[in-house]
Amino acid sequence: MLLYPRCTARDWWGIIGRIIHLGGMTITFITSRHESHGTLDAYEVIVPPSVHIIVPHLHRHYDETVLGVDGITTWMVDGKTVHVGPGEQLFIPRGVSHGFANQHEQGARMICLLTPGLLGPEYFDELAQAMQAEGPTDYAALGVIMMRYGIIPSTLERPTALNPLLSH
Repeated sequence: MLLYPRCTARDWWGIIGRIIHLGGMTITFITSRHESHGTLDAYEVIVPPSVHIIVPHLHRHYDETVLGVDGITTWMVDGKTVHVGPGEQLFIPRGVSHGFANQHEQGARMICLLTPGLLGPEYFDELAQAMQAEGPTDYAALGVIMMRYGIIPSTLERPTALNPLLSH
């Protein structure tokens, strides 16, 4: 029984292994909703030191599991601070507000698994394009993109010292 349709590495190259640069982070898809028939999105995220750009949000229709590979990411999950380091995992059920930052001087790397897979690389492509626009970041525009993919921003305001994961 085949889980995925027969295709060559060339057929998949447009998605698998494709690198997306987003706000200093690097996102590389391992598999997406396209190959898994909607069951899973899996991607690696490399977060450079002192990156604090993640808008706190919740997922309406899917759960997220984070696997720490290198370095430490600091997560705010439902108002609680959680550190994820190498070999550690964090499960975030749908509907729970969360965000993360790398508050350390060393880069961090993690694998994110979304089940079911509903984003694909298109979501990150749209965010990256919106963030590359001239002028200050338009958080309302980012919110519109997020909501189109079932991601509800916890805040659409400019980062402030009141939100430690967003402030510098």
